[in-house]
Amino acid sequence: MTLSNTLALGAGCYWGTEKFIVKDFQEQYPNSIKDAKVGFMSPDPNAMKNPSYRQVCSGTTGHVEVLNIELNDPETNFEKLLQFFFMFHDPTTKNRQGNDTGTQYASWIFCGDDEQLAVAEKVKAELQSAVSAGKVKYLAPTVETQIGRANEFYPAHEEHQEYLMKNPLGYCNHRYRFREWPEPN
Repeated sequence: MTLSNTLALGAGCYWGTEKFIVKDFQEQYPNSIKDAKVGFMSPDPNAMKNPSYRQVCSGTTGHVEVLNIELNDPETNFEKLLQFFFMFHDPTTKNRQGNDTGTQYASWIFCGDDEQLAVAEKVKAELQSAVSAGKVKYLAPTVETQIGRANEFYPAHEEHQEYLMKNPLGYCNHRYRFREWPEPN
């Protein structure tokens, strides 16, 4: 099985998503990320083209704040990355992370190919089983993360790239909910 090496993840505010994946995930899995940029992606391929940050924040474009990722070795790192993604945000709060509410803050996995879609559905089902068994606790009992095909990615302005690396005390509502992937039932 050959996996695409590109995907986009939405986990609320993209600043925290970028920090947790580019810094923390790569500390655990060095050189796993070839490139990553924050920006916007819509599940609708016919959505507005090249929306501004303000337009996306209005909640009217249907775009999600995402981290667009290129992996070095997707066969080794894709599933691990998805497991890690679920550790630092709450996928049970639909269109919300903490105080950030709106469709732009949805939990989303935008996949590059059918193989990625299958792995993403498997990982989400594993997580739902762990939540249902009480092994992982979030605010609600149902994993609301949406999974679909990646569409066109629109990078955010340069001042939004690596924001928390440049501003370590900047806003971030992400935190670890758990640190090890639960064993299956």
